[in-house]
Amino acid sequence: MTNNKTEQFLESQKELAEFAKVLSHPARIAIIQILADKKEIKTGNISDYLPIARSTVSQHLKILKQAGIIKGTIDGMKIHYCLDILKLNEIREKYNAFLQSTISDFMCKC
Repeated sequence: MTNNKTEQFLESQKELAEFAKVLSHPARIAIIQILADKKEIKTGNISDYLPIARSTVSQHLKILKQAGIIKGTIDGMKIHYCLDILKLNEIREKYNAFLQSTISDFMCKC
């Protein structure tokens, strides 16, 4: 039986790492910024703003949607995407808490 080392970490640590993984590609950051600017955009139109193929954009949208960062509603043949503000606020709060606990009363002597 193999022992998955990841299972030995706290849920909060695994969750932060998973969000970091989702946000670790510049195309996904760009998609989030585009959606923040446009509020809502159709699937095909997102690729107009990015230097990557539509199929690649679709892969990144799928990852963001699976993470709950974006939402999509079907309108005929197109999907309208927008940010899930509640999820983004949740991520922000968790990272703020993590960073605050990491740096509070920190004095480096090196």
